[in-house]
This record gives sequence, C-alpha cells and structure tokens, in this order.
Amino acid sequence: MAGPLSHIRVLDMSRIMAGPWAGQILADLGADVIKVERAGEGDDTRRWGPPYLTASDGSKTKESGYYLSVNRGKRSIEIDISTEEGQAVVRDLARTSDIVLENFKTGTLARYGLGYDDLKVVNPALIYCSITGFGTDGPRSGEVAYDFMIQAMGGLMSVTGETDGQPGGGPQKVGIPIVDIMTGMYATIAVLAALAKRDQSGQGDYVDIAMLDVSVAMLANQAMNFLVGGQVPSRKGNRHPNIQPQDVFVTQDGHMVLAVGNDEQFARFAAVLERPEWAEDEKFATNAARVVHLETLHPMISERLLQHPLAYWVEKLGAAKVPCGPINTVPMVFEDPQVKHRQMVRDLAHPLSGTLKQVVSPMRFAQSGLSFDKAPPLLGEHTDEILSQLASQEVRR
Repeated sequence: MAGPLSHIRVLDMSRIMAGPWAGQILADLGADVIKVERAGEGDDTRRWGPPYLTASDGSKTKESGYYLSVNRGKRSIEIDISTEEGQAVVRDLARTSDIVLENFKTGTLARYGLGYDDLKVVNPALIYCSITGFGTDGPRSGEVAYDFMIQAMGGLMSVTGETDGQPGGGPQKVGIPIVDIMTGMYATIAVLAALAKRDQSGQGDYVDIAMLDVSVAMLANQAMNFLVGGQVPSRKGNRHPNIQPQDVFVTQDGHMVLAVGNDEQFARFAAVLERPEWAEDEKFATNAARVVHLETLHPMISERLLQHPLAYWVEKLGAAKVPCGPINTVPMVFEDPQVKHRQMVRDLAHPLSGTLKQVVSPMRFAQSGLSFDKAPPLLGEHTDEILSQLASQEVRR
C-alpha cells in the first residue's frame, strides 16, 4: 500500500536535526527524499557518537545513533555544492522535486546560486523551506543556533527544572532536542500546507521557519499565563502551573505521576485515597481552589500515597479512571505492552548490520500505509543511482 506522499519528491539539503526530522517524517509518509550530503564528510551527526552501529561481524561502523534517529527512508547523494558541477546537479534535482528543505546559514545557498530565487526559475512550482536559528530577517538572522541555546533564549529553560532553592533547583533543558524536533514538525506542517495551496494555484512558495520563533510559540499556556495574568512564569519542578493535582509523588516503593485533569477526576481520586470529603471542601472542590491551596493539599496527598506500593495505586486509580502512571526508563518504555502492540519499534534491513531497530512514526492511516522499508542511508549510498536516473531524466525510486 503506497504512502499518502508517494507522489512527492523532497530534496533534503538539511543536516543535524530539525531539517532531517522534517525529511524523515515526509519519507515515512511515502515521499522520495533525496538527502544531499557533503562529499567525503556527510551530515555532521554521522560523527556525533558514541554509540555507533555494530556491524554484522561485530566491528563498529561510522553510523552514529544520532544520525540513525533522523534519516530513515532517504536516499543519500554526495555533492560538492561549491563546484559548478555540484550546483548543476542540485538544480537538476530541484527541477524534478516538489519540496526543498535546507538549514544553511542565511544567504549561504544564494551565494552558490541555489537560493529560492534561483531554483524557482527552474521549477516555479517548487516549495522551498529554509530552517534557521533566527529566521531570514531581523538583527540575528545571520547567526548560527543550536537547540540548547534556543531552549535558553526562547524561555523554555526558565520554566523547566526544580524550583529555585530546592535540591537540584535551577534552569534545566529538556532531555531531548525538543526545539529541533518541534521545528521539524512545524516545517513539515508548513510544506504540506504549501502543497495543498499549490494544488489550487499551481504556484510554489517559500517557507521561513525559525527555531527561536518555534520556541516562543511552544511557550503556549505559560506565555498566556504571563500575557493574561502579568505574572512571570517560574520553574515549579513537576508541578503543573494551572491544573492540580499534577505532579510526581512518592509511594511506598517508587515514584508515580498523577495527572488529575478536572473536578470529577479529583472526586474519584479522593475516594480512592479514602478521603472523599476533600471533594466537598471548598478549598479543594474546584481546580482553581486546588491551585490556590496547593501547599495545603500536596502534603495531604503525599501522606496518603506513602501508605501503599506503586502497583497498588496504579491499579486502584486506573480502575477509577484517574490518569496516573509509573515513570518508565527508556528500556521499560520498549517493554510496555501497549508500545509493543502498536509496533513502535520495527526491524529494518541494513547493509552493515543486517537489521536495524528503529522507533517508527506514530501516524496511522486506514487507507495508506507508511514506509518503513529503508534504513538510514550510508554516506553516498545512492549517488550513482540518482546520477544515472538524472542522466535519463527519470530520477525515480
């Protein structure tokens, strides 16, 4: 069953995480994604290890775990874009592509004659997406950025981490490159919207995605808490700023996450804890009251949860339809029966290791199958294939 984007070709000139993440999403959806890599060097993330993939003979390869996480389903071609020959190949590929993804420093590709204004001449229907740290205009448009610094600059680290004054207090980044990932998601949404518009107008478009813009957009409710309430959001550890009780609690033998989302859930929660009167108390009956009186409520909940083991509470609260759960390690996640049932980890054929485990796309379609048949490519693995197809003007998979 062909994927929903099996008719689309993507020229992925990006590297690191944000752009390649967008390219991988499009590849999962069936698009033919051609990854352009520096001749002899490849994507920077190929060297971002250890760990590196182990070959079938037990030796270590040059395929880093980081690179393997964001390049599934693509074809790799080595091109030196500083040469006229390399630039000509890129233009030829753009002529038969629907989307270009790039995350070079602002203005770099234009110097090589490969900017949007250059490529739209050879393909007016082209959708060209530039992903940068700060956007293509403004006082910082020419600067380079990485996820970590944008998590700081965009305000995310000011609301992530334990409360100041508590053990472990202070700014904290998210444990994954969340701004890179969300930038890739926004880029994907944008190019798909441009594709939908092109179906009506026949014209391509230029998409400008900035990591800092994405980070600001991601502030979501924290931003509105400030814009509406005037109070500066602060780090609260695991406590939710607007909904309570939502926090990490200690049980008799471990930690659990409690995520009560409304007053009805709180009433059921209180009943399971054998404190039904809490739901009638004016200090706790409504969410707004619980947020105001959290310093009183939190110790009372903690005391009750210490009376039984984690498994007891997960079972009892789950039966009462109160959202809660254990804090799984990454290995525990992959052993979760629901994760296994959803087949979130698949084995893909790989030329060096035989097979390669991959965490696949969470998207599911009733009428279209997603593509999980190509492992992340070796550097230049498809160069000859793609150039041969270019010569015959086919450029097909």
